[in-house]
Amino acid sequence: MSRYQKQQPDANGFFGTYGGAFIPPQLEPHFKEIAAAYDRLSISAEFQNELRYIRKHFQGRPTPVSYARRLSDECGGARIYLKREDLNHSGAHKLNHCMAEALLAKHMGKTKLIAETGAGQHGVALATAAAYFGMDCEIHMGEVDIAKEHPNVVRMKLLGAQVVPVSFGAKTLKEAVDSAFISYLEQADHAIYAIGSVVGPHPFPKMVRDFQKIVGEEARAQFLELVDELPDIVTACVGGGSNAMGIFMGFIDDEGVELRGVEPLGTGTKLGQHAATMSYGTDGMIHGFKCLLLQDEKGEPAPVHSLASGLDYPGVGPEHCFLKKIGRATYDGADDKQALDAFYVLSRLEGIIPALESAHAVAYAMRIAPDLPGKTILVNLSGRGDKDIDYVTETFGYGETP
Repeated sequence: MSRYQKQQPDANGFFGTYGGAFIPPQLEPHFKEIAAAYDRLSISAEFQNELRYIRKHFQGRPTPVSYARRLSDECGGARIYLKREDLNHSGAHKLNHCMAEALLAKHMGKTKLIAETGAGQHGVALATAAAYFGMDCEIHMGEVDIAKEHPNVVRMKLLGAQVVPVSFGAKTLKEAVDSAFISYLEQADHAIYAIGSVVGPHPFPKMVRDFQKIVGEEARAQFLELVDELPDIVTACVGGGSNAMGIFMGFIDDEGVELRGVEPLGTGTKLGQHAATMSYGTDGMIHGFKCLLLQDEKGEPAPVHSLASGLDYPGVGPEHCFLKKIGRATYDGADDKQALDAFYVLSRLEGIIPALESAHAVAYAMRIAPDLPGKTILVNLSGRGDKDIDYVTETFGYGETP
């Protein structure tokens, strides 16, 4: 455990002034039960050994670090490396915490998993975990995202999950979270709400971070073996921020390694045109925790937009807010066009079709690489783009050959 991890968050789930648990009284005992179970099981040899077995023999971990040679040559300047979470079973980093949350639920005697999903990767991962452990699974998904991410909807249903369409509000990720919370209120005695990112009330930002840190721990050791030094920059896309926190944790104590999150800049700077919370948000509260938040004139969560369904959330993980505040991480962005271009370029140059979410981080690396000769950039390629290919090709075509 890193020095930093031992210090953050505090006992009440705060990272500085961000985080906490602001939930209805009827949910308080259930979240306290989850927190107590996690504190107990996180130091249990039985739990950790079972999780290690699952990661190695079911998920296929460790995932490799690959040198993107042709992409690096095309961009010039820095050398670009990819942490290949697209090769994790089910196609993204999400299974890292979903298998662990399901294992936690099993040890707690729960029989059902409930969650929200945006791009569908969390939903697929949780449905996968539910099938593995023999649990019921209920996934809430906005109707807009159901249409965009049809392949993942099919996968969830094939895995035995009940997919609940969310038809109110913007019909995207925020509303899916609202809907899932409402359903969980009625089933908390026998179900666990497996939050899909480093967001939500304590203990989830801490718990999901800890389950995702395997990405950073692997990447650090692999990069040292491959390059014989640490990367200069580690970057990842940030919506809620679980994949970024996962890889950041491997380098959090390495002061010479820059940590950079990449947000969705969408199509413009006005509210409703982007989901760049770290760039344009102000302190607020959403879904039971404090964070930087995109808010309208009434202080309500604002409409958001991103080409990538998994990034269109008006809030962000409280730990990211803290890391920005103390200066340990910086946050920039990529817009829809840049992400789409990176989607096509990585596909053609490296034979890797990335998730649109991950393409934001690839786009950022492509943009900064020319100005950084001799430097190394490690991108967390958080997921593969199978889920996006119908939407991309039907909406934008097949792209031009680079």
